[in-house]
Amino acid sequence: MKSLDKDDETDLEKGKFLEKDREKTTRSHRAIAAHNKALLSGLAYCISSCCMILVNKYVLSGYGFNAGISLMLYQNFVSVVVVSVLSFFGVISTEPLTWRLIKVWLPVNVIFVGMLITSMFSLKYINVAMVTVLKNVTNVITAIGEMYLFNKHHDNRVWAALFLMIISAISGGITDLSFHAVGYTWQIINCFLTASYSLTLRRVMDTAKQVTKSGDLNEFSMVLLNNTLSIPLGVLLILIFNEVDYLSKTPLLRLPIFWLVMTLSGLLGLAISFTSMWFLHQTGATTYSLVGSLNKIPLSVAGILLFHVPTSLENSASIFFGLLAGVFFARAKMRERS
Repeated sequence: MKSLDKDDETDLEKGKFLEKDREKTTRSHRAIAAHNKALLSGLAYCISSCCMILVNKYVLSGYGFNAGISLMLYQNFVSVVVVSVLSFFGVISTEPLTWRLIKVWLPVNVIFVGMLITSMFSLKYINVAMVTVLKNVTNVITAIGEMYLFNKHHDNRVWAALFLMIISAISGGITDLSFHAVGYTWQIINCFLTASYSLTLRRVMDTAKQVTKSGDLNEFSMVLLNNTLSIPLGVLLILIFNEVDYLSKTPLLRLPIFWLVMTLSGLLGLAISFTSMWFLHQTGATTYSLVGSLNKIPLSVAGILLFHVPTSLENSASIFFGLLAGVFFARAKMRERS
């Protein structure tokens, strides 16, 4: 009987040991799976955001397409079609578009459309590397707006990073061998509109949530709302800027490969929304902002190499300085949040 009891105790201990071992293995597998998902989502976000800008640059400069508003309109139309189809089949959930929601969201959408169009116009004339550096000015305008509109104060590290961004943008413009006054003007307007969009969105978001049926407004609903409302406004702007005359004459619209590239740009624009949500869910706001800043470095290098941008040592140093200032700003914001 004693020997049997000992055997039972031994079996029990072995069972506990095996159970613990299984738990450890399961935990390690989960950790590896989570790490792989975070890595995959981050990679997808970086690739889609880089490719979107490069493809737009290729359409506008490579093909010489002089209808930026029409390109924006087509991209938004592609986004509306894809999101609507996914919503219809229950893959994603979106809020129904009501008149109350449209009236609340319309001011945000006007700024959104202006932001997209000015981005297209500036990208036609300025190289990708300088666009990424000049976009840093948006952070400066947003920080000042937060201070006056939301009474939010930033620490010295943030202001130091913002100061470095301004210096890099000025030095980059002075040393830019392919400087174009029209492109720089559009980009400065774009910075103000992008900052206005970010600040207005914070004010409107709470009101918008109150007029929805579910009491919430997810990323997919925002994509559908913004892109749907931008279509009639885009058509109006095409008529005002007389792009119809150009579209009727350009031979580019008769090239199937051109339509393929334009459709790809629309899908990439939508991919940024999906991958950014996925990456943010897998990691967090801190990692997301830091990776977004670091992502500008390979994007700038790719833009210079792919489009054979004439550059000098001074301009390259200014661009690199501006990109580092962006990373420093992301780090400073991380510390400020903590």
